[in-house]
Amino acid sequence: MAAAPDSYRLKVLREVAGTRVYDERREESIATLKDTMIKSQEADKLLKNIEEKLHSLEEQTEELKQYQQLDKIRRTLEFVIHEVELTANKENLANVEKQREALADVQSDLTKSLTEIQEDIEKNETIVKVARNALDALKEESEILTNDQQRLTKEKIKLELTIKDLSTEAERDDKLKQEADSRLATLTQSIAEKEAELEQLKSAYVSIKMQEDKFKMELALKEQKRKELYAKQGRRQQFSSKNERDKWIQKETEALDKQLKDKQRHKEQLEADLEKDASRVNEVKKKVAQLVLEMDSLKEAVDNHKEHIHELKKNKLQLQATRSELWRKENHVQQNLNSLKEDVIKADQKLKSVVNRAVMNGKDSVRKVIETFASRGGEEAELVLHYHGLVLDNFKCQDTIYTAVEVTAGNKLFYHIVDTEVVATKILNEMNRQKLPGEVNFMSLNRLTAEVRQYPKTSDALPIITKLMYDPKFEKVMQFIFGRTMLCRDMETSVKIAKSKGLDCVTLEGDRAESKGVLTGGYFNPHRSRLAIVKNHREVLGQHRERRFELEQLKEEILKHQVLLDNIVSEIEKTESKITKAKATYDEKNAEKQFLREELSNIEKNMGQKELLLTQCKSDLEVIQVTKEMLEAEMEHDMLSQLSVEDQQELKSLNSDIQRLQQEIKQAVATRLKLEGEKNKLENLLTNNLMKRKNKVLNTLEEMSLEDKHHQLANAKTDLEEIDSKINEIIQELGTMEKKVKEMENRMKNVRDQLEGLKKQEREIKNQIEEDAKQLEKLANKQTQLEHKINESMEKINEFGTLPVQELFNRYTNMATKALLKELAKTNKNMKKFGHINKKAFDQYLSLLEDKKKLEKRKEDVDLSFNKLQELLDTLEMKKMEAIHFTFKQCSKYFIEVFQKLVPNGKGLLVLKKMDDSKGSEENLVDNLTGIGVRVSFMGPNAEMKELNQLSGGQKTMVSLALIFAIQKCDPAPFYLFDEIDQALDPEYRRATAKMIHDLSEQAQFITTTFRPELLEHANKFYGVTFRNMASRIRCVTKEEAKDFVEDDQTR
Repeated sequence: MAAAPDSYRLKVLREVAGTRVYDERREESIATLKDTMIKSQEADKLLKNIEEKLHSLEEQTEELKQYQQLDKIRRTLEFVIHEVELTANKENLANVEKQREALADVQSDLTKSLTEIQEDIEKNETIVKVARNALDALKEESEILTNDQQRLTKEKIKLELTIKDLSTEAERDDKLKQEADSRLATLTQSIAEKEAELEQLKSAYVSIKMQEDKFKMELALKEQKRKELYAKQGRRQQFSSKNERDKWIQKETEALDKQLKDKQRHKEQLEADLEKDASRVNEVKKKVAQLVLEMDSLKEAVDNHKEHIHELKKNKLQLQATRSELWRKENHVQQNLNSLKEDVIKADQKLKSVVNRAVMNGKDSVRKVIETFASRGGEEAELVLHYHGLVLDNFKCQDTIYTAVEVTAGNKLFYHIVDTEVVATKILNEMNRQKLPGEVNFMSLNRLTAEVRQYPKTSDALPIITKLMYDPKFEKVMQFIFGRTMLCRDMETSVKIAKSKGLDCVTLEGDRAESKGVLTGGYFNPHRSRLAIVKNHREVLGQHRERRFELEQLKEEILKHQVLLDNIVSEIEKTESKITKAKATYDEKNAEKQFLREELSNIEKNMGQKELLLTQCKSDLEVIQVTKEMLEAEMEHDMLSQLSVEDQQELKSLNSDIQRLQQEIKQAVATRLKLEGEKNKLENLLTNNLMKRKNKVLNTLEEMSLEDKHHQLANAKTDLEEIDSKINEIIQELGTMEKKVKEMENRMKNVRDQLEGLKKQEREIKNQIEEDAKQLEKLANKQTQLEHKINESMEKINEFGTLPVQELFNRYTNMATKALLKELAKTNKNMKKFGHINKKAFDQYLSLLEDKKKLEKRKEDVDLSFNKLQELLDTLEMKKMEAIHFTFKQCSKYFIEVFQKLVPNGKGLLVLKKMDDSKGSEENLVDNLTGIGVRVSFMGPNAEMKELNQLSGGQKTMVSLALIFAIQKCDPAPFYLFDEIDQALDPEYRRATAKMIHDLSEQAQFITTTFRPELLEHANKFYGVTFRNMASRIRCVTKEEAKDFVEDDQTR
């Protein structure tokens, strides 16, 4: 750079300024200019030749002139005839076009009417479908209600029969109860009377029995005493001595002691048995009382269980009614869901008809990917939060601007919004992994910028983005799509704003004016609106989801009610089992009670017998004791041959008493036997008759109480009332449904009639459109024919070239067509007289005239092109000069700045050198430039400026670096490679150079080789190059290693 001549630096400056493009264009233009000049010269030569030939042909005979005159007349006549035909055909064409326009307007009106009728047909068909579904639902609900009515009627009949049976049984039970109560009262009274009578008998019996026992005891004692006295009297004869007697008495006494002990033991045993029997009696009575309580408890439990069953049956009936209602609701919702399924299919088909299939596939694929991410959880689940759906899902607007919004956004409505491009990449990777189809476009929020725009303030237009409602976080997306578009009142306003403000404009009808000048528009079918179709699709899907959720809820409720019904049935069975078990237990307790009562009766009977035995035992004990005492008393006296006076008196008294007692006993026994017979008779009557009959009556009453037919009858009547109420409700509902069905059928009939009328109108309009289309086709064919005739006439007229002589033209212009044809035939007849002339020469003359005209036109075009090329060359030269001057100014400015930084005490200038004025050419300003000189000073701003050839090697290097850095600022490069640029520099210049490279490294990469430490200070990465074993090696080193490397080199 420093050693090169000034022209080289100028060449570098021209490269930086980009003048090569101008030079290339200039060379191309010069080449084109040369070709143009050649073509112009060739045209001049051809024109000259044609002029010579025409001059030769004009020297023909007078016949040729006459022929030419006739030919002029013929051509004039033909021209006028073609003109007349052309005018007539144009008029006919205008009429045809008017007819086509009128028919097109009619067709447009008919199309609109057809669209409206088709809309009405679609609405009516929807009404019919909804009504049919509702009718089907009503019929199914009616069928369900009828089934419920039949079921309830069966239950009612069953209940009525049950009530009838229960009424009969209750009446019978009432009668039996009355009879039983009467018998019970009679028996109770009889028992009471007999028991009172028995008590009297028992008292008398006990009294006479005690008297009898007393008499018998006295009799036994007295007879024993008498017996002993007789024995005592006979002892003398029985024993020989007192001693023998005493021994016998002793022996008898011992025997009596033994009898006393046995009798005492027997007495104690009887007393223990009686005490045990008394204890058992108390125990049995307590058990009987406990059994009575338990039986009452069981009876109460049975009543409670029956009441519980009654409540359960009521709940069952209520749940069945609720379940039937839920079934009806389920059926109604299912009908709606089936209808909505059809609507969803139609909405899907409609959506697919207006949206590219690949875009729809892409939409579905992205949805599947998002669902996959959500199901996986973790980091991938978080990606779902960074996906925001389609553009059209994230804003709302009024229906009136749908067309304008669609025209503005186009396919961007179906772009997918994500937070970052990372989310988009992961979605695409997952789509590719799953091999999902479709086209997907993403809009990354972090890559978009919201440009602030100034919109014109006018009442006829407003920014379309202001009519959109969206989340502020999508501002960038909406600005990107809608920010440049104005919503205008009409097309005139749109064109005006687009032209003056550089904004795209759109009308409510969808006509668009772009800032580039492109105008688009036409008819937009509102029923093909993608926003409306998507909105409808979204609404239908939402309704479908709601109905499906509602159906699932109803099914859950029905399942719950079924479970509750099953539980109630199970509970009824369990409770009935409990009743059966309680009744069985009650019967067991009752049987046990009867058994205990019989046991009590037997114990009491046994106790009576044991008491008799006890009395006899006590009497025997007294007799034995008296006998023993008499024997012991006898031992104290001597044996006598006869009784003592006292004994004799006692014996006499005893005999008298024994006779008396025997008489009294006889009377007592007779009385006792009589009383005992009466007592036994009464006891037998009470025990075996009256008490058994009473117990039987009581058991019957208890069983009646346990069954409680009246309670069952009351519950059955309550159930019957509830069933009647349900049946009445169902009858009312069926009546209401029947009315609704009739109303619905009448409505469907009316709608079908309307639909038939609309379809008839549709057919008529379609037929009319078809007829008009045929008429339009005929008119189109006629228009084509007329246009073809017009084109033929135009071609024939154009074939004439120059218009005929005006005088001849005026002569024939007002003539009728027949006269013109007659005149043409006459002229052609006259021209036949000149058949011998050289017509070929005449044709050549005409051809040459045509060629001359074309050549003159061609030369005129060539000359025009030559002038324009010359102007282009001047313009290119001017622009190239401006680019060079502009680049030089920039380089000069940056050179001064950079040189000042590199050499703080120096000063540098660039000088643009030109040719002398006498040698220069104004036509080529760039060629006047000879080079770029450099003048610098390293000794201060006021020191003498030096040329490059006066500088040292290090100073030239600094100048070269300053030039390179200045050029870098003008035309930055991505990287720079410097090979030991600091080798010849002083340390301060190396530091300045290193600092300059460091400052410029923010915009570009610098790769340098050096053996000096200054460039290492600001470097980012270091490589060391070594030479070993005849080979060079390079490796990455640290900054410290690089400094050591440089220091070692400096040391060497």
